[in-house]
Amino acid sequence: MLATAAACTTGDVFELKPAIDVGSTTSAVPRMTTAEPQLSGMQTLVPSNPYMTAAYPRMDEPMSPVEQLSAEEIDCRNELKRLDVAYTDLSPIREGQCGIEHPVKVTAIGNVQMKPAATLTCNMAATFAAWTKRELVPTARWRYFSGVKTIHQGSSYSCRKIAGERVLSEHGKGNALDVMSIELNNGEDIDVRKPGWFAFRTSGFLDSVRSDGCDYFTTVLGPGYNYDHRNHFHFDIKNRRNGYRACR
Repeated sequence: MLATAAACTTGDVFELKPAIDVGSTTSAVPRMTTAEPQLSGMQTLVPSNPYMTAAYPRMDEPMSPVEQLSAEEIDCRNELKRLDVAYTDLSPIREGQCGIEHPVKVTAIGNVQMKPAATLTCNMAATFAAWTKRELVPTARWRYFSGVKTIHQGSSYSCRKIAGERVLSEHGKGNALDVMSIELNNGEDIDVRKPGWFAFRTSGFLDSVRSDGCDYFTTVLGPGYNYDHRNHFHFDIKNRRNGYRACR
């Protein structure tokens, strides 16, 4: 069900049509401080666009038993169970151009907590879970000799446009997730922002996060791509013509 593709090259970014989903505007990306270890402030911001009223509107209600799922959605949920994803089915989200017909709210992937819980399409949830279990967790064990305790995310479903564009962001479809930091079992909290010159282990870890993610997601953008992504990785599964991928 999950289609993984060959690792992409940075050259793909310059051939993308349409524009790359760069997520929210600068004002929607909060500066991280020691007083905000959970990095949840992004969830309560209201992006300045005509589509949005709140970052997480009306998504606490479980899906009604009468809601019918397609065979594809049922297969996807079976995949979530196989990947040991803790999730809840939610009622459909419909906000003008934005929305998710059959959203899921993910709270954990195996022993890895998701804080705050992420509201996504099932396909995005399964793709992220596969990457977490097969790439992120093994990389953390190899470089830090520790498991991953928590993924701190800054935005999952959020009705907004791509910064500087009229095109709807993949966040508005539930197909994107922004990762702000990765907390390990040994107490290490790895900030996604570009590390210092001599932080070799952190640099290597974040480089792996970026490159391995490109085998799973069609878009991986992070520090060094532009100012808006200075403090997080943006992952999405946008479907582009001719299989174009953006990995920067």
